[in-house]
Amino acid sequence: MTDQPITPITRYDYLIIGGGIIGLATAWQLQQRHPAARILLLEKESGYAQHQTGHNSGVIHAGVYYAPGSLKANFCKAGVAATIDFCQQHGIAYEQCGKLLVATNAAELTRMQALYQRALQNGLRLELLDATQLKVKEPNISGLGAILVHDTAIVDYRQVSQKIAECYRANGGESRLQHEVIALTESAENIEVKAVHQGSTHTFQTRYLVSCAGLMADRIAQMLTIATDFRIIPFRGEYYRLPKKYNALVRHLIYPIPDPTLPFLGVHLTRMIDGSITVGPNAVQGWKREGYGRLNFSPRDVGEMLAFPGFWKVLTKHLRPGLHEMFNSVWKPGYLRQVQKYCPQITLADLQPYPAGVRAQAVSSRGELIHDFLFASSQRSLHVCNAPSPAATSALPIAQHICNKLTTLTGEHA
Repeated sequence: MTDQPITPITRYDYLIIGGGIIGLATAWQLQQRHPAARILLLEKESGYAQHQTGHNSGVIHAGVYYAPGSLKANFCKAGVAATIDFCQQHGIAYEQCGKLLVATNAAELTRMQALYQRALQNGLRLELLDATQLKVKEPNISGLGAILVHDTAIVDYRQVSQKIAECYRANGGESRLQHEVIALTESAENIEVKAVHQGSTHTFQTRYLVSCAGLMADRIAQMLTIATDFRIIPFRGEYYRLPKKYNALVRHLIYPIPDPTLPFLGVHLTRMIDGSITVGPNAVQGWKREGYGRLNFSPRDVGEMLAFPGFWKVLTKHLRPGLHEMFNSVWKPGYLRQVQKYCPQITLADLQPYPAGVRAQAVSSRGELIHDFLFASSQRSLHVCNAPSPAATSALPIAQHICNKLTTLTGEHA
């Protein structure tokens, strides 16, 4: 999709920063609620969904892991239905293949039972399988038992994002690609937004601003001097792709039973909508917020991390699993063992290169990983400060939530 030419209009009713799936969905939802409003979306890259949206596993999550009643659980359940409905309406390929959470030892089997009860509270369609039933479902997977989650699906979120952008633009929505926001100034009447485009600075004014900036969420909030108690700490998720001969290896997504003492989920087998299977991700400390290559370092990003007390606290708290993840990142056989525990036939030669992702993890000054959605606001702005997985799954209901929050902020009726 080509960038829209700049028009002489510089004042808008709503301006959205960020062209990932949440920013796009928010612009589209605002447009539907306020058809007469002038809405502008700014994205610093040359296309949409270039960061977290375009580097995730493509899973439409059902919401197994999330605490009943949390924003994550509620958003996820609504998001599955909304995403699948959107795909059906617009002819986007998806597959509701289901997910198996596999227990490979006695400790995981005990945790599996507790996870099953929690998932039932979230109203999911589940089956509890013993080892024999698991073998029938997945002959190539080894385990003592598993939870089968029927509602889990797969899709290409770049396609979903592009279609949302098309819907937004088709109804007159405006967007500017390659516009990086460099300054925000809020007054009683509006917010002035300065953005750089091809070396030139452009100024926009908006009655209300919504930031869906992902990896840059804290920096955008700081431009308005909003008091926040977090920083974005990047974590790289490294993946491998299996050879084509393994495309029929499994029928479902294969996930481990999560260890509640560890900060991240663990390595799993993911069927992709293109027919391939990926292995991953791990979770290693990133040294650049948008660093997708093997060697990435940003002096600014690292300097801000090292100056933030919460970084040192979270590093100390999770030092052992962090070192383990870093070791497996460097030593491929260690990574392999993570998946061989439930799929022993995969060998080192089967782990082929695949693009990494970077997770925008919000960390509090107390050193806590913020696992739920986090919002901040000023009189005329609303900031999505943390949008963890399942943010892509939940983009449409999250956008509705943002619109509802804006209604409260503006004092207008939805």
